[in-house]
Amino acid sequence: MKEILSQLNELAEKASKLEDVLNIEDKQKEMDKLLVLTKSEDFWNDNEKAARVNKEMADLAEDINNWKDLNDGIKELEELMNLSDAKDVKEDIEEKLKELNNKYNSFEFLTLFNSKYDKNNAILSIYAGAGGDEAQDWAAMLLRMYLRLAEKKNWQVNILDESKGAEAGYKSIVIEIIGKYVYGQLQGESGVHRLVRLSPFDADHARHTSFAMVDILPELNDEEVEVEIDDKDLRIDTFRSSGKGGQGVNKTESAVRIVHLPTGIMVTCQNERSQAQNKETAMKHLKSKLQRLQEVSAEEEKKKLQGEITEAAWGNQIRSYVLHPYKMVKDHRTNFEIKDPDKVLAGDLDEFINDYLHYKRGQ
Repeated sequence: MKEILSQLNELAEKASKLEDVLNIEDKQKEMDKLLVLTKSEDFWNDNEKAARVNKEMADLAEDINNWKDLNDGIKELEELMNLSDAKDVKEDIEEKLKELNNKYNSFEFLTLFNSKYDKNNAILSIYAGAGGDEAQDWAAMLLRMYLRLAEKKNWQVNILDESKGAEAGYKSIVIEIIGKYVYGQLQGESGVHRLVRLSPFDADHARHTSFAMVDILPELNDEEVEVEIDDKDLRIDTFRSSGKGGQGVNKTESAVRIVHLPTGIMVTCQNERSQAQNKETAMKHLKSKLQRLQEVSAEEEKKKLQGEITEAAWGNQIRSYVLHPYKMVKDHRTNFEIKDPDKVLAGDLDEFINDYLHYKRGQ
C-alpha cells in the first residue's frame, strides 16, 4: 500500500502544478463572462456569433468539469486510502488510480497547445507532386489517412474543393476539419510527404517514389481576422461545379473562385449546395491565408501561400512512408519512426502528433 500511496501523492502534486498551466481559474472567469453575455436580449440576433459563443462555452465547460473530476477523484482516493480497511479494496484502489493517471495524461497533452490558433478548426489541402497517376493516387491515400484520423477523433469533415486525376486519385483536394484542437494537432502535418512502394500502375510492378504536399491553415472567425479586404482587390469567378450537388451539378455555375489581386492568392469552393454558400466558405479560406501571410516573414512560407507550392520532391520531405523493400514511417524533423505503415495510413497518427508537439515545444 505504501507504493500506491506514493504514486497517489505524486499524482496529486503533478495535478496541482497542472492547474496553473491549464489556467482553470481563468477559464472559469471566462465561462462566467460568456454566461452573462448569453443572457443579453440581443444575443440571438447574430446566429453565427451565438453559435460560436455556445461552442466556446461548451469547450470551457468540458475542460473545467474534467479538471474537477480529476481533482475530486484524487481527494476521494486519498480518503479511501486513510480508511482502516483500505487493504481489503486494494484492487479497486489500483484500478481507480490507473483511471486518474489516464485523466491526468489527457490533461498533460493539452499543455502542448499554447499557440494562438491551436483550438481552431483547420483547412487541410493536399497537392499531388509530379508523377501523374502515382502521385495522384498517393494524394488520395493521404486523404484517406486524414479522413480515418478524423473519424477516430469524432471530427467533422467537409470537402471544399477537389480536382480529380484523369485515371486515379486527386491532383488537389481541400477539406475543412471541424473539432477541438484540430489545428493544434495537425499543424505538424504541413510539408512534403514521400511514399516508396511497388507501383500498382507499372506493368513491371517496379518500385516507385511519389510525393505530395500537405498544407494546414487554421480556420479563423471574423473576430480573429485582422486583415482588411477591399472588394476592389478581389476577382470573383463562378463556374460549374464538378463535385457533389445532385441535379445541379454541371448545370448551374454554383462553384466560386476568388483571387486576391494584390497577393495573387486564389481559393476555390465548389462542394456547397449554393453559390452563396460556396462564396462564404471560399472567403473564410481566403481570410485564413491572408492572415497567415500577414503574420509570417519567411519568404518560403509566403510563396507557399501565394500558390507557389514548395516542390514536392526529393530533399523537401518531412515524412517518408516506405512500403517496400522494408516497412517504416519516419518523420525527418524529429527522427521518430515506427515499423507499421499500414497502421499509420489507417489514421493512427497520435504517436507522430505527440512527438512533433513535444519537438516543437522544445525548439
